[in-house]
Amino acid sequence: MAQYLRIGEVGQALGVSPDTLRRWEVEGRITFERRGNQRVLDADRLPELLAATRSRERVSSARNRLSGVVTSVVRDGVMAQVELACGDYRLVSLMSREAADELGLEPGVAASAVVKATNVIVEIDAPRLAAPAAGE
Repeated sequence: MAQYLRIGEVGQALGVSPDTLRRWEVEGRITFERRGNQRVLDADRLPELLAATRSRERVSSARNRLSGVVTSVVRDGVMAQVELACGDYRLVSLMSREAADELGLEPGVAASAVVKATNVIVEIDAPRLAAPAAGE
């Protein structure tokens, strides 16, 4: 007997929302069966869908993409500090060690830094100048 996954379960496995899956269905990229009022997918089709979504190019709304090379990776038990040389720029990213390991980040690996921020503020504590004494 076939096992069926509901649309939310399929979305969770693929890393997309149920709304995205409904849109893909309208576009003809996926076909769900209807069981009552529910969209379902035969669980045997999930590996095929996973392979198809992983082979697609990733698209992002970020416009600040700098290609470069990893120059340093410092890992501890939980976090990793990854430094990239991107042309004239040096960028440092803090991420989970797991993410750095999954990406295979090591010095010499080609990578891109994607920056999505509306504000970047850098401050330091500067010594306060003493107010001039009265009569000076």
